[in-house]
Amino acid sequence: MSSPQANLAEDSSGLLPNADRALMLVTALGIGQICAWGTLYYSFPLIAEAMMLELGWSRTDVYGAATAGLVLAGFLAYPVGVAVDKGHGRLLMFLGSLAAGVLFFLWSQVSSLFGFYLLIAGLGALQAATLYEPAFAVIVRRVGAARARSGITAITLWGGFASTVFIPLVQFLLDHWGWRDALLVLALINGVLCAALYYGFIRPEKDFVHAIQPQHEEHQQTDRQAIVASFRQPVFWLLMLSLIAYAGAFTAFTFHMYPLFLEGGLSTQEVVWVIATIGPAQVAGRVLISMFGASMSMRRIGALVVAVFPVVFIVLALQPSHIWIVAAACVAYGASNGIFTIVRGLVVPEMLSKRAYGVLNGILTFPGTLAKAFAPLVAAWIWSSTQSYDAVIWSIAICATLLALSFWLAAWVSRYKSAV
Repeated sequence: MSSPQANLAEDSSGLLPNADRALMLVTALGIGQICAWGTLYYSFPLIAEAMMLELGWSRTDVYGAATAGLVLAGFLAYPVGVAVDKGHGRLLMFLGSLAAGVLFFLWSQVSSLFGFYLLIAGLGALQAATLYEPAFAVIVRRVGAARARSGITAITLWGGFASTVFIPLVQFLLDHWGWRDALLVLALINGVLCAALYYGFIRPEKDFVHAIQPQHEEHQQTDRQAIVASFRQPVFWLLMLSLIAYAGAFTAFTFHMYPLFLEGGLSTQEVVWVIATIGPAQVAGRVLISMFGASMSMRRIGALVVAVFPVVFIVLALQPSHIWIVAAACVAYGASNGIFTIVRGLVVPEMLSKRAYGVLNGILTFPGTLAKAFAPLVAAWIWSSTQSYDAVIWSIAICATLLALSFWLAAWVSRYKSAV
């Protein structure tokens, strides 16, 4: 169900007359995503390895802190979605980046495990306010759900460079300055650059919702109806299962691929090079989809791309001895992950509802964020129990298989269900 104002304001193509394309906003959010993913996510395994060597902490201790932070991020996913839907995206992302800068600075001074847990818990919680989900919701609010595909795709194109830029950068900082000074650089990037971008370019007064001028009570009522109706659809729960499996596989691999490849016999330079291929591959996958998949539904694109994940992890689990096979697997993983990031950002308006994007996306991603939280710790526990990454990579392959099966079923079911 949609409001009369929305129907009047949007034509059959979903475009508003003289619509603001929000190019500057997309660029600002894109640069912010490179920095947010690079500092809050991809830098952790590298810095963690350096800390363990200096401070003598165990792998389980260190990754337990990451779990605590991601648990908090999971619980914050819903209120963050609500806040962005209500027009508070600018303040939320600005303060989130500012706080991240402060916590990175404090992390650079840490010497106790308890203090480390507090800081990493805080940084993990801030992911809910600074990574893709709030950025996607800001774009949907700015241009409307019907026009969000190009903006979300563009943001993910920017974000795809995060690992390519930050893994070599952080490794360089570690090699030349040490992990404490490296964290000071990450603090400046978040507290100055990201905070300034979000405050300067997120303009709530230009949001699509103001263009259509919905009646407040009617808007709230239709959003509530869309949420309740989504809960009754099997596709909602199948999508949730697929996102849980994806989150578990993605996070376990991201947090452990650095030591995993080292254990596999690659040198530090080879590991950095192999991991750095993931970013360009993500971008290449997204470019290909924007060029050749514009007329394809997210349902079809997602059904194709999820088939790649199990193959990639099974190949890695078979422990290829040649670096080029590992690199090829990382490229395939990067391209698929890049495309699936777009898919998960757009399945809500395509397969569930065009209303209440932030709330529905927050509810869908909440259990996935909990899976993200526990996946690194579970992987660390498996490694500690076996002293090998063999069982870890096979567990990730099982998660990837569950992702493919549940998404295929969701895609099949959604073909016979009309959108809310």
